[in-house]
Amino acid sequence: MTTIRRAVSIPGAVLASDRSARAAWSQIAEPDDPRVTALIAEHGPVDGLVAALSSPAPTHRIFAQRAARTDLGAAAEFARRHGIAVLIPGDPQWPQGVDDLACPPVCLWIRGEPDLSALRRRSVAVVGSRTSTAYGDNLAGDIAAGIAERGFAVVSGAAFGIDRAAHLGALAVGGRTVAVLAGGVDRPYPAAHAALLQHIASVGSVVSEAPPGWAPTRPRFLLRNRLIATMTSGTVVVEAGLRSGSLNTARCAEFHSRPVGAVPGPVTSAVSAGCHQAVRDGRALLVTDAAEVVDLIGVLGADSAPHAIGPVRPEDRLGPVEALTFAAVPH
Repeated sequence: MTTIRRAVSIPGAVLASDRSARAAWSQIAEPDDPRVTALIAEHGPVDGLVAALSSPAPTHRIFAQRAARTDLGAAAEFARRHGIAVLIPGDPQWPQGVDDLACPPVCLWIRGEPDLSALRRRSVAVVGSRTSTAYGDNLAGDIAAGIAERGFAVVSGAAFGIDRAAHLGALAVGGRTVAVLAGGVDRPYPAAHAALLQHIASVGSVVSEAPPGWAPTRPRFLLRNRLIATMTSGTVVVEAGLRSGSLNTARCAEFHSRPVGAVPGPVTSAVSAGCHQAVRDGRALLVTDAAEVVDLIGVLGADSAPHAIGPVRPEDRLGPVEALTFAAVPH
């Protein structure tokens, strides 16, 4: 047992490996904390944890305060007992796309399939409004099913509305889907989606950088979005108001050089106004179906969609003189 400033003790099991130390880090630090990123980069996860809990610096005091009222080994032990995997950078299953973030997650907690390594190459984030319309739900489900049938995983946030429709669309065709949560993977949110998340965990993956037991909060939802945006090959927004959180995901994807698509809605629909503005601003490309999404996000050439054209009539191939003659002939 290593004692730090007498008020905080670190169990030896926590200091035994980078994995256990990173699990402890996730219990005392909020996601996307640059202080944690800097400490781990300078000292490594184990020595960085010791340094943080023994540092007199006011900027690091919060870590010691949280550690003093936390069992630093509890989350890892809970995960072990309940079959929850703990991924850390360097694992073969790690989703390497999240390493593009300035503050990548210290670890990821996963129920279900732990291998997320293929997401950067063959996955699409499908996100949108929680207050979606039947039009949006139908499109999100159809698009998710279509891209899943083409071998892409569907990643979303398990929220009401478009997220739910996207997960269900992928599940309906036996495709893989990944739900990224803002709270612990043992706390289904929203509670009404407990059965859906259980189903996703049985055939896909439920992922969070928050340790078991943590509740979702508004800041954690926004931080969750950065994972969805970077672990995937690209993002598609289906229905989003001008202040929708899904636009935050799209902006993050664009910032990290992921393609972004937006599905148009009725021009009178406020719930699609964010999609239309993203296209007008040049932040997203208009897409209308799964083929166009895969064309945007997939491999150039291999995943290209055919160019849409109208019906071809025999007279379309006539030259100028022949076309005039044809037009003059009585039908």
